[in-house]
Amino acid sequence: MSAPLPCYHCGLPVPPGGRFKAPVLGEERDFCCPGCQAVAEAIVAGGLEGYYRHRTENATNPEALPAQLGDELALLDRPDVQQPFVQHQGDLAETTLLLEGISCAACGWLIERHLRQLPAVAEAGLNLSNHRLHVRWADSQLPLSTLLAELRKIGYVAHPYRPDQAAEQLAEENRRSLRQLGVAGLLWFQAMMATMATWPEFNIDLSADMHEILRWVAMFLTTPIVFYSCQPFFRGAMRDLRTRHLTMDVSVSLAIGGAYAAGIWTAITGKGDLYFDAVGMFALFLLAGRYLERRARERTAAATAQLVNLLPASCLRLDETGASTRILLSELRVGDQVLVPPGAVLPADGLILAGQSSVDESLLTGEYLPQPRRPGDSVTGGTLNVEGPLTLRVQALGNDSRLSAIVRLLERAQADKPRLAQMADRAAQWFLLVLLALAVLVGLFWWQHDASRAFWVVLAMLVATCPCALSLATPTALTAATGSLHKLGLLLTRGHVLEGLKRIDTVIFDKTGTLTEGRLTLRAIHPLGALGGEHCLALAAALESHSEHPIARAFGRAPQPAEKVDSHPGLGLEGVVEGRRLRIGQAAFVSALSGQPAPAMPQDHGQWLLLGDESGPLAWLVLDDRLRDDAPALLDACRAQGWRTLLLSGDSSPMVASVAAELGIDEVHGGLNPDDKLAILQRLHREGRHVLMLGDGVNDVPVLAAADISVAMGSATDLAKTSADAVLLSNRLDSLVQAFALARRTRRVIVENLLWAGLYNGLMLPFAALGWITPAWAAIGMSVSSLTVVLNALRLTRVRALPAATATEPAPLAPASAH
Repeated sequence: MSAPLPCYHCGLPVPPGGRFKAPVLGEERDFCCPGCQAVAEAIVAGGLEGYYRHRTENATNPEALPAQLGDELALLDRPDVQQPFVQHQGDLAETTLLLEGISCAACGWLIERHLRQLPAVAEAGLNLSNHRLHVRWADSQLPLSTLLAELRKIGYVAHPYRPDQAAEQLAEENRRSLRQLGVAGLLWFQAMMATMATWPEFNIDLSADMHEILRWVAMFLTTPIVFYSCQPFFRGAMRDLRTRHLTMDVSVSLAIGGAYAAGIWTAITGKGDLYFDAVGMFALFLLAGRYLERRARERTAAATAQLVNLLPASCLRLDETGASTRILLSELRVGDQVLVPPGAVLPADGLILAGQSSVDESLLTGEYLPQPRRPGDSVTGGTLNVEGPLTLRVQALGNDSRLSAIVRLLERAQADKPRLAQMADRAAQWFLLVLLALAVLVGLFWWQHDASRAFWVVLAMLVATCPCALSLATPTALTAATGSLHKLGLLLTRGHVLEGLKRIDTVIFDKTGTLTEGRLTLRAIHPLGALGGEHCLALAAALESHSEHPIARAFGRAPQPAEKVDSHPGLGLEGVVEGRRLRIGQAAFVSALSGQPAPAMPQDHGQWLLLGDESGPLAWLVLDDRLRDDAPALLDACRAQGWRTLLLSGDSSPMVASVAAELGIDEVHGGLNPDDKLAILQRLHREGRHVLMLGDGVNDVPVLAAADISVAMGSATDLAKTSADAVLLSNRLDSLVQAFALARRTRRVIVENLLWAGLYNGLMLPFAALGWITPAWAAIGMSVSSLTVVLNALRLTRVRALPAATATEPAPLAPASAH
């Protein structure tokens, strides 16, 4: 069989047989499902088909987007619900929406043009960087629910944007830091020009009055820098003094305050040098370093907050009579009973009271096949109900839920400091203590020998030896590396990765979801009767079109789904196609329809499903988890490093040995539980091995936590991610090769920065104490030292992201064979 055509809208395979079609750009186009067809027809009907001419990426499949229920949308028209996120100005309402389904810049053009065509919409603007849509419209003419439905019509799902309090606070602090940095940079440049004009080296024939005016101008320009931009340093210094804990803020505040006071003295008396330019330069470099560090923390917090968005916006609460009412999730209380229909996300942790279904728990376990759940079982909020309706009693909400516990674990993991950073902090504290003690002693010495120079020598010591470069050495390198590694698709959650990679000599791989894709694909069809393979596939696809089970995705969408479909959780599906009653699923379940014995299952590995009707079995269909295309490149890189490789899998099928043989893995073990994997890791540690673990499921968590360095796949369970030292966000194994090399470079840059900062401060201290360096030259030297550290760290940003993975055509099915 030849490979199927790609859908013109989303790029997914078009199922064989009858196809969904619609005219676009003057040609008849093929679509994979009625959702893509309907979206394309809506775009063409709106006169916006130029979107398809200008797009650079395929659109998101509309059926893969979150479902929008009519009664849930109606909730958003309630004034009390709109109050937090909708503002009114006269007859117009204004809000910000968060959009899903955006794939390229052409999406912004399509969304804005479609909304502006609506008579009630006055303004619509999309920010492509954060997918936020700002809309102003007449809500008396166009309810918010209708506005969201209009977006869904062209293939996008919108939610009210309501940032959590922590994210808002972090964003406000970020804006304040940027303002302080901007004020310092702008005014420092002006103050520097005024100060430099007073230097004798410029040989400018200034009158005494002009000289005095320039001194006062420099002072007025520097005052906002000190009292506005440098507020964080003075507040930090006061806090540190109250807690008797020395940090860089103490030294910085003394240096800035001393230089500013000295500048005022010079401005008033006309004696000595102006140091206002030094104050501005000092503040600018320090604020820039802190701003970069803050932006890195902001990105981390945003990634953590996304976990909470896995919960639905509303749910169906049951009253005493059993009637259901849709309410917002915020109105749900512990002890309430809720109805969760098939295809809906569970709103909270709870206990199943009635119903039987399969629940997709890949959020927690990494297992791509849904697990059967029945009355008495506990389920977790954020997981997906696949097959049948469930009635739950709510047991945990908010901070008590398992999802919130995962978020707390992730935040704790992200708060870890690398050992090099901890060493730098301790070194900076001891250095400050020694510096302040020496400054007092040197000041007393100069006071006795030359009182006129005592203040300037102490000030030069404080400025020249301020451990700015020492404190910037690690955070600037980590910030630069974090951005570059993120570009490659690797997020570091713990700092010791940078130190530990050079010692790794053994790599352990999980199989499912790590070396393989973690999703089933149809590998072959084996007809058992007169019907051919393509006809059997069409019948199977018609049955599976009604199912949300991951197995159903392997068959594509049929143009004419089956009728009277019944789902039997854990067994299979039954329905009517072309007037024929069919079953697909376990062999015994399917054979019971015809009363014939089940045929022998082929011995080849894979997930075998039987298709049959009332006359007997029709075909075996085998589904398999395909090896990732980039897995061989990663194994080649491991062998090039001389690393020993092991495959540890919970799968006991022959596929484990097959994958290991295909990739050339040194040692393979299948059918392992978490304790078995941990025992093998402990054996390797006893042998003196330094182990890197790459995995994705809950059964990998103990090994991920115990390994020297652990990497979780981006599609991994959140528990696995919080146990890992790094997360491969892109799920592309080939990016690990480049990312590991960059991580080693990052450690080298941090060591270089620390050595340079320590050497500079150690050399400058005696020169400043001897009075050989003026405060002005000390400020220049400190700034150059800090700039050297920052520029060295910025070398880590010179990395080219790997090209985006291209969509590969599905492999043709294996030739049909009759049994």
